Amino acid sequence: MPAPLARPTAAASLGLAAALLTAACGSSAGGASADVAPKARKVAGTTINLGPEQHRVSTPEVASIAALVPEPIRRRGTLEVVDSAGSAPPLNFYATDDRTVIGVETDIAHLVADVLGLKVHENTGTWEQIFVGLDSGRYDIGFSNITVTEERKEKYDFATYRLDNIAFETRKGSGLKFSGPKDVAGRTIGVSSGTNQEKLLVEWSEQDVHNGLKPVDITYYPKATDYYLPLNSGRIDAWLGPNPSIAYHVAAAGETEIAGTFSGGGASVQGKIAATVRKDNGLVEPVHAALQTVIDNGSYAQVLKRWGLSGEAVTTSEINPPGLPKTNQ
Repeated sequence: MPAPLARPTAAASLGLAAALLTAACGSSAGGASADVAPKARKVAGTTINLGPEQHRVSTPEVASIAALVPEPIRRRGTLEVVDSAGSAPPLNFYATDDRTVIGVETDIAHLVADVLGLKVHENTGTWEQIFVGLDSGRYDIGFSNITVTEERKEKYDFATYRLDNIAFETRKGSGLKFSGPKDVAGRTIGVSSGTNQEKLLVEWSEQDVHNGLKPVDITYYPKATDYYLPLNSGRIDAWLGPNPSIAYHVAAAGETEIAGTFSGGGASVQGKIAATVRKDNGLVEPVHAALQTVIDNGSYAQVLKRWGLSGEAVTTSEINPPGLPKTNQ
C-alpha cells in the first residue's frame, strides 16, 4: 500500500490563509500573532472548534447491537476507521496541532463506535488508499464523505448517514451560474480525481460535445484545498466539490460564492453519503443499526449542528440504497 498522505500544516488543513484564520479571533494590533491559528472559528453563525480537544458528542453502548459486530473486531476492541484528512473542513481535517483528525465524519465515526462498544483507531490516507485499505482488510470502515454509487456497490456495502450535495464555487462577482451541462461548456473547472464530482463533470462534458458545444477543460487537484489560489487568480473558472466544504470556505474566506448546487447522485437520484465497508464482511448491519440509534436518540443531530450541517441530515439510515448510476445522464 502507498505511504500515508503527508500531513498539511494547520493553515493548509483548514484551507485558509493565516490572516483569515486569525481574523476569526478578532485579533488586531497587539493581538494574537498572525502565525498562530485560533482554536475556534465562527462560520455562518456556528462556532467551529478547531483545536485537538474536541469534547465530542458521545452516546451509550447498545449491547444488542454490539453483539452483532464480527468476533475478531469485538476481540480487538477497536474500529479501524480510515479517512482522507486532506478534505476541506468541516469534513475530515487536521486540528491546530497538525495531528488530531477532526470534522463531522470523524464525529459520526466516534458515535458509531460508541454504540458498538469499540474505540476508534483513526487511519489517514489518500482517497485511493481508503479503498485499497478496505479491499485488503487493513481498515474496517471508511468515513470520508463517500458517496453511494452503483459501481462501488459491487465491492462495498454502505450504511447511509447524510445527504450528498455538491456545489460549484466561483470568485465573488464572476456572474457565473451553473444549472446544467451547457453552463460548463468551454469552461475550466477544477475537481478532485476519482470523485463522483469528476464523474458528473466528465459526463456533462461528453454531453456538451455531443450537442456541438465545447468540452469542459477539467483541471485536477490532489487535495480539495489546492484549488483556492487558482480560483482566486482566475486560472480556473470554478471548482466543483462537496457542498459542505465549499459552504465553509465561502463563509470563512469571503472571496468566493456558490454558483449552483446539485445532488451528488446527479439528476436521477439524491446522492447519499455512507459508512463504507468491504462487501459481506459482516459489519454493515451493526453499523446501520448504530447509525439509526444515534439518529433516533438525537446525538447525530447534535453532531451535525456543531459542524453547521443540519441541512444535510437524514431521518433514516439505509443499507445500499440506489446510488450514482454507472452512466449518469
